[in-house]
Amino acid sequence: MGLYKKTFMQFEELYYAGIVLGIIASSCVGSIAASLALTDSNGIMDIIQLCLAVGVSMWFNASVLAQLKHKVVFNSLIVSLVVNSLIIIIQLI
Repeated sequence: MGLYKKTFMQFEELYYAGIVLGIIASSCVGSIAASLALTDSNGIMDIIQLCLAVGVSMWFNASVLAQLKHKVVFNSLIVSLVVNSLIIIIQLI
């Protein structure tokens, strides 16, 4: 069984704990990405990164609040964490 499937099964089994931890993780990583994008805002790329960080974090929170399917919420969490982590890495380089 793949890592994605195994993790999704655990997320689905403990859905409410998963969304609470997901909201905390997504919000924290997103706020770090947004903060780093704002500290060195020299051009349009930093503004795009800021909008992207805020957008994917809000999408995950909205998918939880809209009570979308568990798989959509899980995929939104993954996208949010990956995109915000990439923004953090880009800003730190």
